[in-house]
Amino acid sequence: MDHLLFLAHRIPYPPNKGDKIRSYHLLRHLCRDFHVHLGCFVDDEQDWAHVETLKAMCGETYFARLAPAQARLKSLGGLLRGEPLTLAYYRHAGLSRWVGQLAARQPVERMLVFSSAMAQFVPQQARATRVIDFVDIDSDKWAQYAARKPWPARLIYQREARRLLHYERRIAAQFDAALFVSPAEAQLFRSLAPLQADKVGHFCNGVDAQYFSQQLALADPYPPGEQAIVFTGAMDYWPNIDAVVWFADAVLPAILARHPAAVFYIVGSRPAAAVRALAGRAGVRVTGTVADVRPYVAHAQLAVAPLRIARGIQNKVLEAMAMGKPVIVSAQALEGIDAQPGRDLMLAHDAHEFAALVNAQLAQPDAALGPAARRLVLDQFDWNRNLRRIDHWFAARTAAPAQGVL
Repeated sequence: MDHLLFLAHRIPYPPNKGDKIRSYHLLRHLCRDFHVHLGCFVDDEQDWAHVETLKAMCGETYFARLAPAQARLKSLGGLLRGEPLTLAYYRHAGLSRWVGQLAARQPVERMLVFSSAMAQFVPQQARATRVIDFVDIDSDKWAQYAARKPWPARLIYQREARRLLHYERRIAAQFDAALFVSPAEAQLFRSLAPLQADKVGHFCNGVDAQYFSQQLALADPYPPGEQAIVFTGAMDYWPNIDAVVWFADAVLPAILARHPAAVFYIVGSRPAAAVRALAGRAGVRVTGTVADVRPYVAHAQLAVAPLRIARGIQNKVLEAMAMGKPVIVSAQALEGIDAQPGRDLMLAHDAHEFAALVNAQLAQPDAALGPAARRLVLDQFDWNRNLRRIDHWFAARTAAPAQGVL
């Protein structure tokens, strides 16, 4: 088997957790055809429990400990160096040495870089086919953050958006392929980096439809008599924080006025202070980390994704659809999912529409929505089928040496 280096900004495991879902399935797919060596960061102490599983899947491995608080302080050095703060956040001498030593020991013919920050670890004279999975256009997310942040934070976010876009363009120029999570995301990047348009592609996420199935016997986590409305996601992630705070402030009061038994459940790890503060309100529950999100989705009346900041495809939406749940989404959360509002899910453009759709669903559920949602997931979001799109980028070829460290 040929050797492939896989670099990821977070440990690609477990396979059904947030932003690790895509990286895990991509890693597993590549392990079928290549001898994969893995270098990644571990930013959650609980994730060290998964290291042995990944070592069994891969050849050589390096797991770099990342303390988020210290990394945020370190990222400020990027201001002095005129570089994106994201690069300084993930800079790590040990991982850089390991990559260089690995390239000297092993005939690494291919490299897969998962997220833009990891491109900085590509060695200077690497002769390899290099593919980057950007997933989303991170620079655009920073621009969206800037639009909702007050001064002076807005200036920092605007700066990061500009510097990171410049870096993303440079990576695309030096790599053999730049991949994204959806056709829409890929097309947007082509407009931002037109000189690299022929290198830009995509492969959509998938869903483990057996794991996320409405047929599973899962214990009901909700008290009798409640009408549960569920939101799932990592609750230290700003777009998720913004979404649930907005929903609780702008949407939930109109729901409770019509349906006093309605309860908005916020299910996800590491809830930020703004999220924890919501737990004191009537009609809101904040669970924190749960062993399994599926019971909360399976027994909810419906799922909501009221995101106002988003890029790419939202796994939380696909997973709820796979479990046959009615889902109400914002336009931002729908992006990248080729679903028909009114048939496969429901689309709300503002707080009034969100409340009206939730109230209607709580009063008289639409029995056709759940089955239609699951059919769409089965038709469009199969991991094995979608991952085949990446194979031709790694077809045997002789790559030019990289021009310096990215």
